[in-house]
Amino acid sequence: MVLIKTVPGGKLSPPVLMLGASLLFATMGACVKFASADYGPGEIVFYRGIVGAMMMAFVMHHRGETLRTGVPAMHAWRSLTGVSSLGLWFYAIGELPLATAVTLNYMSSIWMALLLIGGSVLLGGSRVDARLVCTVLAGFAGVMCVLQPTMEPQQLWGGLMGLLSGLLAAVAYLQVTALGRAGEPEDRVVFYFSLGSIGGGAVATSLISGWHAHSMQGMGMLLAVGVLATLAQLMMTRAYRTGRTLANASLQYLGIAWSFLYGVVLFDDPITGLALLGMGLIAIAGIVAARLRESITANRIDPPLGS
Repeated sequence: MVLIKTVPGGKLSPPVLMLGASLLFATMGACVKFASADYGPGEIVFYRGIVGAMMMAFVMHHRGETLRTGVPAMHAWRSLTGVSSLGLWFYAIGELPLATAVTLNYMSSIWMALLLIGGSVLLGGSRVDARLVCTVLAGFAGVMCVLQPTMEPQQLWGGLMGLLSGLLAAVAYLQVTALGRAGEPEDRVVFYFSLGSIGGGAVATSLISGWHAHSMQGMGMLLAVGVLATLAQLMMTRAYRTGRTLANASLQYLGIAWSFLYGVVLFDDPITGLALLGMGLIAIAGIVAARLRESITANRIDPPLGS
């Protein structure tokens, strides 16, 4: 018998919310891989944005929240980096084994640690935290383990795009933090990100891949991507708002395990022992990086609302 832990008021506890969010995001990744057979990355981003915007508009209306914002430029920059990251990630999912693409995107925490190191150097910090340096090195060692056994030569571009998606995601997370400090509620951030996905996806599709005809299966996958991503965002947002940051960041990495299972069961993805070692290194390095950033900055890490 499985017990679902709740908090006072009958709501799900943050750990349960994070477990559910990681599963939903991994399931979304599997749907993206199925949809990639019929649509380009820009199209998937476009339709994901439509579904997300409609769902968030409904949620905000139900909660009595307004769409009016006093910081449109901040939303624009956050959408630019977040949508770019999302499109590159979807491209990587279509080109690589599912767990590999998901793992490369989860490098965002390690990229953030590297940005923190770079910022300390540029600002003339007295010293660079050696623990952060070791964490970054461990993370990139994990990348080498993941990519070496799983990638064919023709998949190199997909691997590079997956790494770049993680870097852009790290920048987007920093912008989400800035929006939070500016007083923007999470729902509004997600809504405007969804609008950015519609615009960015439409531009990318029109200029690069072109639009494709729909099938029942294709439309089902696109709808599933939008619904799963939005529900996961809402669950993760609440978990980070009410739970402990380090615990949430740790549970978030279960998304790699879920993706590994999906890849093996649904797509016959070739995963070796060295690749599993690399995934473990990246997960551990990401968790340690989250803990070190929390102790160094003493600020809460905002959730990846654009994933």
